Amino acid sequence: MKTFDPQTTLELEAAAFRRLVEHLRSRTDVQNIDMMNLAGFCRNCLSNWMSDAAKDRGLELSKDEAREIVYGMPFQEWKAKYQTEAAPEKQAAFEKNRSH
Repeated sequence: MKTFDPQTTLELEAAAFRRLVEHLRSRTDVQNIDMMNLAGFCRNCLSNWMSDAAKDRGLELSKDEAREIVYGMPFQEWKAKYQTEAAPEKQAAFEKNRSH
């Protein structure tokens, strides 16, 4: 496995994170439930991980603040603009996967 010095590794990881966030912001057609059903994580998970990472470092970053970073706008605004009602089969798949 290729290794880099710690600073370069950190910079590469940060760049990949920024690219992932930009990609998710551009794909408003992809619903969180679809991501959860296919990949086991979604935008909310990513924002929760970010908030947890801040907390681990003694920093305050609320879930809402972290969601705004990931969504590029307040979460409620994103929901109003882009979130659609999940079909019953998607809800059922989510519940089935969630119990594992």
